Amino acid sequence: MSEKPPAVEIVDLVKTFDQGQTRAVDGATLSVAQGEFVAITGPSGCGKSTLLHLIAALERPDSGRIVVLGEEITRRHDLSRYRARTVGLVFQLHNLLPNLTAVENVEVPMYETGLGMRERRRRALQLLELMGLADKARRRPPQLSGGERQRVAIARSLSNDPPILLADEPTGNLDSKAGRNVMEALEAIHHQHGLTIIMVTHDPGIAASADRIIKMLDGRIEEG
Repeated sequence: MSEKPPAVEIVDLVKTFDQGQTRAVDGATLSVAQGEFVAITGPSGCGKSTLLHLIAALERPDSGRIVVLGEEITRRHDLSRYRARTVGLVFQLHNLLPNLTAVENVEVPMYETGLGMRERRRRALQLLELMGLADKARRRPPQLSGGERQRVAIARSLSNDPPILLADEPTGNLDSKAGRNVMEALEAIHHQHGLTIIMVTHDPGIAASADRIIKMLDGRIEEG
């Protein structure tokens, strides 16, 4: 039986800004197995968030290859379906819609999938329960704590059942207790559902939750 392809494989990836003057990612090579939880760490400006954005197809590389679940995405022109179905995105800011309830926020990405209203609601409530927020489903973001809002954002990122979750400083705006709650939620979905998680963090304590720690410096992968 053939082995599964890596969840994400990056080969000699380069991304520059300022008309080539700034090399944010400088020849990075990395392989992440399916079901692995990886933390990317390093000093501010080392390129870790840019690398995550390249995997998320929010940026395009100057050169190199990104292969996700056996398919190279660097040469694809239309990546909207990839962003909607293959990768879930969690950012430092939760980016929830303040006028919608928690359950309605989780439903938003499902509107383009063709799911009926009842199925969208059922799945959204199930995800909120997974995040420990079943009793907060009808509350709007201003009525939730910072940690609760971030867990709603994680539930939203999982609404289309992506095999890969990309998290950019998911605890960066939270106090230590709320940050720990968010990490417990990420660890739970990783262990219970075999989700591949690639997380960027500057916090060694948060990175310690991962299966493997990748260290970046000056756009290059130094360790891991």
